[in-house]
Amino acid sequence: MAKKSSLIKTFDELPWLLKIILCIPALDIVWAIYRIVKGVTENNMTLVVIGIIWIIGACSITWIIDLISVIIYKHPILA
Repeated sequence: MAKKSSLIKTFDELPWLLKIILCIPALDIVWAIYRIVKGVTENNMTLVVIGIIWIIGACSITWIIDLISVIIYKHPILA
C-alpha cells in the first residue's frame, strides 16, 4: 500500500463544514487537485484522469456532485 502524502492526510482530516465550503464553484478546483495528488500517490491513473476532468468541469457541474457527496458521505466521491 502506498504511503499517504501529507496533503491527502490533511484533506481527509478537514472539518465537514470546511469540506462543504471547498465545494463551491470557484474553490472546487481544490478537490480536483486532491484527486490528482491522491491518484499519483496511489499510482491510480484513473483517479488522475478523473482529477483532470474535474479541473475542466469545476466551474460548471462537477462542483454540484462534490457538494452533494460531501453532505451525504462527508468526503467527495471518486476520490
